[in-house]
Amino acid sequence: MPEQQVTHGPGGRILTNINVWSPDSEWLVYDVRSDRDGSVFDGGVIERVRVKTGEVQRLFEAKNGAQVGVVTHHPSENKIVFIHGPENPTPDWSYGVSHRQGVVVNTDTLAALPLDARDLTPPGTPGALRGGSHVHVWHPRGDWLSYTYNDALENSGVREVGVCFPKAVSVPKTHLRNHDGTHFSFLATKSTPSPKPGTDELRRAFEEGWVGSSRTLAFLGELADGKVEVFLAEGLETQRPTQRRLTHTKTGVTLAPRHWVRSSPDGSQLAFLMADDAGIVQLWLVSPSTGALRQLTRNPFPVVSAFTWHPDGSRIAATADGSVVTIDTETGKLRRLTKRTSDAPLALACVFSPDGKQIAFLRHSGGSNQICVV
Repeated sequence: MPEQQVTHGPGGRILTNINVWSPDSEWLVYDVRSDRDGSVFDGGVIERVRVKTGEVQRLFEAKNGAQVGVVTHHPSENKIVFIHGPENPTPDWSYGVSHRQGVVVNTDTLAALPLDARDLTPPGTPGALRGGSHVHVWHPRGDWLSYTYNDALENSGVREVGVCFPKAVSVPKTHLRNHDGTHFSFLATKSTPSPKPGTDELRRAFEEGWVGSSRTLAFLGELADGKVEVFLAEGLETQRPTQRRLTHTKTGVTLAPRHWVRSSPDGSQLAFLMADDAGIVQLWLVSPSTGALRQLTRNPFPVVSAFTWHPDGSRIAATADGSVVTIDTETGKLRRLTKRTSDAPLALACVFSPDGKQIAFLRHSGGSNQICVV
């Protein structure tokens, strides 16, 4: 299908890097951060647009000075989840990595509920967090969610990957910022402000993704020397989680462009970005079971965006050489879907629809981001 611009007119629009489609592939959900790259967390509403007609619906409007963003959709139900910043922000409690939470909204009734509970009063409440959660993504089964986490009390710069599952958590209202949640939260990784050189200890764990339909998470981990590798968080369902280093690369995973480890639908391959010997960022695949590593693309130009897999696992959608492209996951062959242009698609998102027939992405035009599909 030819490229289609879905939204029009002024205003900010940011797509998250995964799960932006409704299960029926009819709607796209987004937030309204005003800047091109979504770096400024200033959006007050969550919206959706019907791809066929351009109809826009408002799903949530923040109140009392709060901001919202980074919305993802449930894989099978009419629900969304997104980051919600503090209401009535103060100088000591304004939006930041440790001052945010997840909120779930039913897109039929527009009822909103807090996802994760917070308890800032020692000794804390089991299942409640002390800090902020970010980029909430449902498991393919639609029950658990993963997120990244920063603690509000230690404030050490350490980032973790967490998981929550449906089980209500009530906390004492002994702190103004305490609140209940519909889900029980726990951390799936272990990082430290001072990892030991030469070990697999991590300074931060981040940019995670579910491994197929399993209860394993793949994520990026930063080592003591700053090198980034792919790790797994295992044993989430039956025992205390353990983390395992999967890759041992020469240069480490690249952080530019920003991207998330993404699993093939069957869980047999994990995709990530890393520079080749010429310094060009390429797509690589690694087996979560064996650690076998394979360079998928060998292009004279880099992959420059986050990416997603087709539902059947046959190809990956990304941005490269000024175009939206698909990459065959067996051969690495690239197919160009949009014309090469100087105002290239943004690097933030390139997301296959659940039916595999469309890819959603962003262009910046006339001072505003516009949602497009191809």
